[in-house]
Amino acid sequence: MPGTRKLGRPSDHRKAMLRAMVTFLLENGKIETTVTRAKEVRAEAEKMITLGKANTLHTKRQVLAYVTKEDVAKKVFDEIAPKYADKNGGYTRIYKIGPRRGDAAEMAIIELV
Repeated sequence: MPGTRKLGRPSDHRKAMLRAMVTFLLENGKIETTVTRAKEVRAEAEKMITLGKANTLHTKRQVLAYVTKEDVAKKVFDEIAPKYADKNGGYTRIYKIGPRRGDAAEMAIIELV
């Protein structure tokens, strides 16, 4: 169930980390992180894209409240959401790329489809 992983962080740090990762994903199109973080980022990023598809004042304010950069929020409405206008979910893809050297954490690449 999405949204239940604690990721070994206090709630305020976890929320800030996820907001930053979602912003970076929407800005660059792909990021490399651990599998569990990628699964959490996927849930939030897909919510932001779904809000972007509605394109109302209310959804713009919701996206601006979550995404940390204004130009990325604008990009969600102008470029990303129209690309997925005919698609109902499944906007991201997660590739597992093997263990990280050092602590052997399972790594993954999450990208926009």
